[in-house]
Amino acid sequence: MAVLSKIRERSMFLIIIIGLALFAFVLDPSTLGDFFNSSKINEVGEVNGESISRQEFANELEKYKQQVGGRVSEMQASKTVWDNILRKKIYKNQLEEAGISIGEADVWNEIISAQFVQNNPQYQNEAGLFDENKFKQFLADIKENNKLLWSQWSNYMNQIRDNSERNTYNNLVTAGLGASLQEGEFDYMVNNTKLNAQFVYVPYTSVADSLVKIKKSEIEAYIKKHSDEFQAEDSRDISFVKFDIVATPSDEEAIKNDVASLIKDFKIATDNKLFLSENDSDTSLNDNYQFKSSLNQKVADKIYEGEKGDVIGPYKDKGYFKISKITEVIQMPDSVKASHILIAHIGAQRVAPDVTRTEENAKKLADSLFDVIKRRRSKFGDLAKEYSSDKGSAEKDGDLDWFNYQRMTPAFRDYSFSGKKGDIDVVKSPFGYHIIRINEQKNKQKVMKLATYSRKIVASEATENQVYQKAQEFALAISKGNSSYFEIAKEKNYTTKPAVGLKTLDENVPGLGNQRSIVSWAFNSDTAVGDFKRFDLEGSNVVAFVTGASEKGLMSASKATGRVRPILVNKKKAALIKDKLEGDNLQNIAKKNATSVKKSNSITLKSPTLSGVGVEPKIVGAMFNAELNKIYNAIEGNRGVFSFKVTKRETPTALPNYDANRKRIADSRKRLTFKMYEAIKEASEIEDNRAVMYGGN
Repeated sequence: MAVLSKIRERSMFLIIIIGLALFAFVLDPSTLGDFFNSSKINEVGEVNGESISRQEFANELEKYKQQVGGRVSEMQASKTVWDNILRKKIYKNQLEEAGISIGEADVWNEIISAQFVQNNPQYQNEAGLFDENKFKQFLADIKENNKLLWSQWSNYMNQIRDNSERNTYNNLVTAGLGASLQEGEFDYMVNNTKLNAQFVYVPYTSVADSLVKIKKSEIEAYIKKHSDEFQAEDSRDISFVKFDIVATPSDEEAIKNDVASLIKDFKIATDNKLFLSENDSDTSLNDNYQFKSSLNQKVADKIYEGEKGDVIGPYKDKGYFKISKITEVIQMPDSVKASHILIAHIGAQRVAPDVTRTEENAKKLADSLFDVIKRRRSKFGDLAKEYSSDKGSAEKDGDLDWFNYQRMTPAFRDYSFSGKKGDIDVVKSPFGYHIIRINEQKNKQKVMKLATYSRKIVASEATENQVYQKAQEFALAISKGNSSYFEIAKEKNYTTKPAVGLKTLDENVPGLGNQRSIVSWAFNSDTAVGDFKRFDLEGSNVVAFVTGASEKGLMSASKATGRVRPILVNKKKAALIKDKLEGDNLQNIAKKNATSVKKSNSITLKSPTLSGVGVEPKIVGAMFNAELNKIYNAIEGNRGVFSFKVTKRETPTALPNYDANRKRIADSRKRLTFKMYEAIKEASEIEDNRAVMYGGN
């Protein structure tokens, strides 16, 4: 029904569109397809006249999301993919203009030069050398028989091509970014020249803000004069009232009683895991031993006073009501010192690329080394150095030093803490086979295994309905139009929170977190300033109200006031201060301004700081170009207005050669590839229409 309603609302618009299309068809039938299949409709953007189609963008987005495995949000993925496509097309465009292309041979040579390709036994001949034909055959086989693996290799090869294009361009540009010996000498002299100076400083704060008036027209004039600094994207301002859905005291009491009613059955249950599952516990069974220090300290004493089979609770812990059943009680150290020899194998976690042994071979080797160590325990350290895949501990004869119960992988941990000093055995873990020797144990104490049933403390359905009703009543009161959103909120004692400057591709709303639906609604073509809507969010209801909308272009005075006003205020304060900073004697100027003459020694351009004032690059820069002992009056700085004279200029000792300085300058320039790209990007013609895909329409 909602869709039909929209169609009815826009029926005249649709009639006009269809009429224009049919009229074009009468004139030229081929234009009908062009009309509905216009490339603009299917474009996400454009770079230097080259379009980025929706299909291209969608394909790259899907690849990226598969690569990161859902670890980023949709809008984060969109931004990364957009940036990657821009970079690729901008570099390609630059190379084409320079008449340079990256050939298939260049990409292939880059791939077969990679160490992981060269060192893979699968692509080597009988002599253990890389065989290019074997590698080609491998690629041909997976292209035919393993589409997923071929897709991964194709992506990798495309990435190599993109990297080659980027590196080729950067190398060509940086090849011309050298430096001369004269630049090296100038750099050395400027950065090592030291000045002593005297100055009178009158801070802007010495003039009361009330003495300075800033007009809106002045702010507007400043914005126009510095228009490049005040370009704004489409943005929306909203205000919202949040109605949190929180469990009431009566909700908590009901949950607590429900949990308490399970104690009797829990105590006699023989399968604790099954009991938790059948009774819908909100946490699963923890089969690890638990130290008293790791438990909720309000109930830790009571639990540790219990015996096997006792059920303690209900108690409140980290947003849950819980009951805990003691299933095992033993004595265990709180820390262990052990050594190990790790025999890794293909398929193990964090296995090094050079490990080629199978799991079966790893087990045989571990058992063989274990037999040697049983006969001669003194061989442990030497064998660790020779065979262990854990190179960090191998250098220390396999010693892992002290570790606590939580640190190691479960199989390793269980053996180390349940055994006794001097025990040695082979233990399998996800990392391979370990030959473990327990060297020391300390602080033996009582530990327990607990089966804990948990119920999350959440609001009841009745409470959710009450919160929904409050939000709905607030929205209804606004819709009647008798009072404004802010007036009604104030009347009902609701807190309104602003979210200013939301961009069309944002997903985060300050104060609410990731709420893309609210941003999309605010930018919907049907949403205007003054509109409102209620949203059902996780754990709350929100009534949002659009308070402002700014279109792409020059920032409005109201938006820019926060940035511009302090600049203009200081300008006007400087004008008032300057009149009092005239004279040919610093002492008289200081006296006239009820201050004193200050001194600052060993001033350098590298660190443009004045004693008692702070960082003042404009003033220090002026001092470096000043004549000795000449008074310079009314110079504007960051913090105030200055009069100064330079009393001493100490130049550094000349060097016999400035090649080291020249090289440093050249190297620093060549490292600025990111800034180079940003400059090219700034000069490119880029049209970003992702808002059409993601924004409301």
